[in-house]
Amino acid sequence: MIPRRLKEKLIKSTFFGIAAFSILIIFFIFIFLFLEAYPAIREFGSELFTSTSWNVRREEFGLLPAIYGSVFVTIGALLVSVPLGIGAAVYLSEIASNKVRMALKPIIELLAGIPSIVYGFVGAVILGKFLSNTFNLRGIHSFLAAMIILGIMALPIIVSMADDAMKSVPKDIKDASLALGATRWQTIRRVTIPSAISGISSGVIMGMGRAIGETMAVMLIVGGVMKLPVPFYNAFDTGNTLTALIAVQMGEAHGIIINVLFTAGVMLFVVVAIMSIISDILQKRTKDRFEGKT
Repeated sequence: MIPRRLKEKLIKSTFFGIAAFSILIIFFIFIFLFLEAYPAIREFGSELFTSTSWNVRREEFGLLPAIYGSVFVTIGALLVSVPLGIGAAVYLSEIASNKVRMALKPIIELLAGIPSIVYGFVGAVILGKFLSNTFNLRGIHSFLAAMIILGIMALPIIVSMADDAMKSVPKDIKDASLALGATRWQTIRRVTIPSAISGISSGVIMGMGRAIGETMAVMLIVGGVMKLPVPFYNAFDTGNTLTALIAVQMGEAHGIIINVLFTAGVMLFVVVAIMSIISDILQKRTKDRFEGKT
């Protein structure tokens, strides 16, 4: 028989090893991406991030249109998903009955399980055609269609995390607000949402990470054209994103273009990693606040 202390030590060491192995995998992925991207950064320098010209034959690799497209689409997706997500979370956590909440929340979370390629087909075939016919566009591809689809894809994350954050607000605080004469809406607006703002912000950041890292849906909808929209805020124009650029070009890439695409991958990796870290910090702040540590 293994002594109890030794058994606990073995279990602790095993789980520590698993956690350390996971961290090492992430570290090696980043090192691999950076080493593959470095030749392109060394050869083209800042032009790689500031040029709008993309021509493989002339070896002109300007990532600015794809960078702008990723930021533009992500901001638009947040404009769609944040109001809907927070509104749905307020309804689920503060207004809906338990039966309605138990029925609606799994349905909303089911949206996260739908494959992204299905979203892409829906965006291109249904939404893209609708926008094209409604606004007399040249084709079915546009930034607006990508924004709407990505906003819907980010909804389950925002709704789930915002709902959990608002549910974690102590009931005594809400009851105290009502006892002081505040209405139910005033309590939600001035007590519940401010108290849960860290958790809500965390959900928004995770939704942003989902939007900026999406590939297949965006690739089918946004158009895949390496150019800036004219004017720069024209959501009806076509363009490209970093993820779509990598997915389209990688199959036939050779030579220095592979290093350019790895540079785009490094940018995405760093952005998503920063968002994840910020999300974890906000979640910890929420937990500490309600445990009385801050």
